[in-house]
Amino acid sequence: MNGRIIVTGATGGMGAAAVEALAAQGKPVLMACRNLGKAEAVRTDILRRIPEADLQVGKLDLSSLSSVRSFAAGIEPGSVSGIFHNAGVISKKHILTEDGFENTFSVNYFGPWILTLLLLPKLPAGARIVSMVSLTCRFAPLKESMLQPSERDFSQLRTYARAKRALLSFSLELARRHPDLRVHLADPGIVGSDMIDLGHWFDPLADILFKPFCKTPSKGVQPALRALSTTEDSTRYYVGKAARAVPRRYLDPLLDKRIWEKTVLLVNPWL
Repeated sequence: MNGRIIVTGATGGMGAAAVEALAAQGKPVLMACRNLGKAEAVRTDILRRIPEADLQVGKLDLSSLSSVRSFAAGIEPGSVSGIFHNAGVISKKHILTEDGFENTFSVNYFGPWILTLLLLPKLPAGARIVSMVSLTCRFAPLKESMLQPSERDFSQLRTYARAKRALLSFSLELARRHPDLRVHLADPGIVGSDMIDLGHWFDPLADILFKPFCKTPSKGVQPALRALSTTEDSTRYYVGKAARAVPRRYLDPLLDKRIWEKTVLLVNPWL
């Protein structure tokens, strides 16, 4: 397949690292980004090192479901061969988007969910859908009632973990419903990016004591890059240098079905 690979959140960290690595492999990429100025700067920087890179930039704000619809509408059928759901955010406070969703869930879950569903009719058989999940998922039990956390229920890390757990659940149910796709999960481990700056007073101390032991973005994105190039049909969990079966603790088809159905009810106006 020669179609483009969509990389969301391609303006820095693992997103930019993924775009450069894919470009070095000769793969065309569509950088789907909220900040077009930053995206163009990243594109220019990569072209300086890889002049033959085939990179396009598209406007995508995952906190705005109308932006997701607009982006998806601009994709020509057959022009895309894969989607890398990389963009993520750890909101410091309980913030509602223009659509009434909590911001962390919108960017990490609802936006990618709708983007994928809208693009399904335009994807070829065998297209790869790779979602960046998180090791925090194992500490985040999830129910369908948790997809819209109230201000009282909001916790910076717990909400992020649940949003990523919801994305994991979506991926598993997507694979069941569309066996013609190659749906995989990638866990980068702990990466020293701006995302782990949580806005606490101790962040500068953590930078000194903790970040030196974190992976670089280029290392953290390696599992996702392997998932994007695999010919494996069954859903795998890429972490470190391994491609494993999805851990049993995440296998709950009935829960995945309930979360899918609840999500359809919540996002139906944008489908």
